[in-house]
Amino acid sequence: MKKENAKEDNSKVRIDKWLWAVRVFKSRSLSAENCDKGRVKIDNETMKPSHLVKIGDIIHVRKGLVNHQFKVTGILTNRVGAKLVSQYLEDLTPADQKEEFLNSFYNPVVKRDKGSGRPTKKDRREIDEFLD
Repeated sequence: MKKENAKEDNSKVRIDKWLWAVRVFKSRSLSAENCDKGRVKIDNETMKPSHLVKIGDIIHVRKGLVNHQFKVTGILTNRVGAKLVSQYLEDLTPADQKEEFLNSFYNPVVKRDKGSGRPTKKDRREIDEFLD
């Protein structure tokens, strides 16, 4: 017996599949990879890709410099259009995190002279200190 609507399923779904379906990650394999690397958390616990999400869960996702927070408001098994995503998640990401992401495009780029070789450990620390 087929389900009436394949996009909505009121039971639980894997976290990697849900993150892909609501367009947090571009592919399901990227979603699973980020779960394995410990970048996806619920209640400060890293989640395996097979962890089942339910409505009301607050998911913390680290993508680059930004720590996103999403509240699950609906369960999805298939990917939906970008306009429909807001029906299935609530973005709780603090405004300062969003500003940090936008400001990262304007941060100075450290350039090295051609032929100077790889940065040493000391050089790298100085670069990191300069960027912070």
